[in-house]
Amino acid sequence: MDGNEAAARIAHRLSDVCAIYPITPASPMGEHADAWSTEGQVNLWGEVPHVIAMQSEAGAAGALHGALQKGALATTFTSSQGLLLMLPNMFKIAGELTPTVIHVAARTIATHALSIFGDHSDVMAARGTGWAMLCASSVQEAHDFALVAHAATLRTRVPFIHFFDGFRTSHELSKISPLDDDDLRALVSPGDVLDHRARGLTPERPVLRGSAQNPDVFFQAREAANPFYDAVPGEVSDVFDELAHRTGRRYRLVEYFGAPDAEHVIVVMGSGAGAVTEAVESANASGRKVGVAVIRLYRPFPSAALLDALPFTARRIAVLDRTKEPGAPADPLHLDVSLAIAEGWHGEPPLVTGGRYGLASKEFTAAHALSILDELAKPEPRRRFTVGIVDDVTWLSLPIDGASAPPSSAQQSVFFGLGSDGTVGANKASITIIGDQTDLWVQGYFVYDSKKSGSVTVSHLRFGPDPIRSTYLITEADFVACHQFALLRQMPVLDIARHGATVLLNSPYPISEVWDNLPMEVQSQVIDKALDVWTIEASSIAREAGLGGRINTVMQACFFALAGVIPRDEAIALIKESVSSTYARRGDAVVARNHAAIDRALKGLERLPVPPHASGSKPSGSMPSGSIHRMAAIPSDAPDFVRDVTARMIAGQGDLLPVSALPVDGTFPTGTARWEKRGLAERIPVWDADLCIDCGKCAIVCPHAAIRMKAFPESALVDAPAGFKTKAYGGKDLPARSRLTVQVAPDDCTGCGICVDVCPARSKSDSSHKSIDMLPAADHSA
Repeated sequence: MDGNEAAARIAHRLSDVCAIYPITPASPMGEHADAWSTEGQVNLWGEVPHVIAMQSEAGAAGALHGALQKGALATTFTSSQGLLLMLPNMFKIAGELTPTVIHVAARTIATHALSIFGDHSDVMAARGTGWAMLCASSVQEAHDFALVAHAATLRTRVPFIHFFDGFRTSHELSKISPLDDDDLRALVSPGDVLDHRARGLTPERPVLRGSAQNPDVFFQAREAANPFYDAVPGEVSDVFDELAHRTGRRYRLVEYFGAPDAEHVIVVMGSGAGAVTEAVESANASGRKVGVAVIRLYRPFPSAALLDALPFTARRIAVLDRTKEPGAPADPLHLDVSLAIAEGWHGEPPLVTGGRYGLASKEFTAAHALSILDELAKPEPRRRFTVGIVDDVTWLSLPIDGASAPPSSAQQSVFFGLGSDGTVGANKASITIIGDQTDLWVQGYFVYDSKKSGSVTVSHLRFGPDPIRSTYLITEADFVACHQFALLRQMPVLDIARHGATVLLNSPYPISEVWDNLPMEVQSQVIDKALDVWTIEASSIAREAGLGGRINTVMQACFFALAGVIPRDEAIALIKESVSSTYARRGDAVVARNHAAIDRALKGLERLPVPPHASGSKPSGSMPSGSIHRMAAIPSDAPDFVRDVTARMIAGQGDLLPVSALPVDGTFPTGTARWEKRGLAERIPVWDADLCIDCGKCAIVCPHAAIRMKAFPESALVDAPAGFKTKAYGGKDLPARSRLTVQVAPDDCTGCGICVDVCPARSKSDSSHKSIDMLPAADHSA
């Protein structure tokens, strides 16, 4: 399961009320809770939790507050600005010492721009609310810490934020050991639950709560809660111990990994711990003495536990923050660690430096962590730094050796697709099958574009005999699948393939034509890397099976046939079983179509013959001259900003842009979207002028403005190119003999087919033929 489901499973079973409002990437937690209650799944006390969908995050927080005041066990789920909208109620809930848990898929706060991706800026903005904060670093921890948070909040009366990194953990699929109801009962005391319920407001035991206080007593009342906060670290530690007794999984408030006599230590919180731990193991294997301290409980800050965890030999400590607090002397975790060491270190304290990493899900790898350790080893390390970017303005960034990532025992596979084509869903099913049916450890992570449906998705799958801690993207894949052939012209798809890797292409061409339709750059990579290339006409198979553009089951069958992780016949049986379970609600016909597509896929899978040379390097006259090349990101006549900045973002090279290239306040020039020509559609709308009734619906509904309808005088056709389609304009509002045309921009079209769905004009002789039909782009693009 992924991190969202892992947390939501616990939250739903330990709540009477779930107040929800959707926000990426926390939405699936609320969706799961809603689905489970709809299905009648009960909580630990045999009742179906009430799931209340509100109109905003502020409303969800208000509903949470109200339910808690009645004595209900209540929870909610949120991220980013959603958490900030809850702050007023959060201050009240904490001030009233009311136990509850908010589960947060931590995400960037919109500043100069909106970002739906993950960092810690939202939870850091809430650290003054008086809520305890428990941070999970993996899917298993998101599951376990959800229980720890719910148990600890009832014991201490201090409300908890349980958070984990948005997307990196919330959407990562991983194999976990789930907790059962007996585990929950063992940690959640019935007495604590009854005490909470007894504090609920009721007319039978009236009290005054939420008064207004004057300066004479407010201060004292705020200080009166101190013992409750002082008790939190000890209670959380006790719950950790009880969990370890039942499961064998031992956690501490601050976890230390590495050399017991380490001289250089990194302190980190969240999913970045996986990459740092890999780097520490690699560095120690080469003879260095380094370590990493992972913060689990962030609020109340566990100063004593941190000092106990750090080796007394540490001379240099780098604290990593996944947030930016402009104007502060240091970022939040750096300040906390510095103060804890300054106040509690025995002897000469180590030098404490601070760095920022991973804002808005920016990649943070073992190589980045190694660069931090290298910096600590210098005679005078930087006191402040950033890692993962190129800062040519304030010169804070550390140089990175990209080749220094540690080796992996896992088989690594990468899949390129488009949002809504089924690629991500198929890969989630594949990871589930491998995780459930083998002893292998698994990890699935999915890179989404903020444009969502119709934009590129890249799925990163790992599976192997050892636990997987690589919380970063794959850079050397054993298997690469391209589910949309057009992406080969758009992106450097095969850059990620290691030498000798297996490649699977969904091709719109028969096997005899595939090679000559590959861009020259792709042909060269296939030859230079000795890639084993297989092709399948998945789109044709899906359409013939009645699945439309959903190629997921076709490509999934091909993956299992080539990957060899499960015997082929067994894998196909498992895929069909998964399909039957997934699509049972849609009827037997849908299930049968998917099964037929799987069988056809295996028959249509073919190995691509690879010639010794790329087409363009063959002697003239022997073959086509290899005129197909990867498309330029933008046309050459684009403005300077588009050429220097936008083009690199479109080409997938935005990570390489330096700080100086970006606007300081998020102000971009307008009209830049017109330079992005993606050319992703395999099938595009083709206009039949003879059937058109001039309704204009196709142009109105096109979500990407890829269809334009124009009326004009007949004289405008004097210089029109041959084959330019027009028809007589049927309206009365323009001069007689006016003409009309409907034009499609193939490079802007995503092939969604909405225009065809709304077109009312059908052929009388063939009802399947409309004035707008979806036809192969290769046959109709200029």
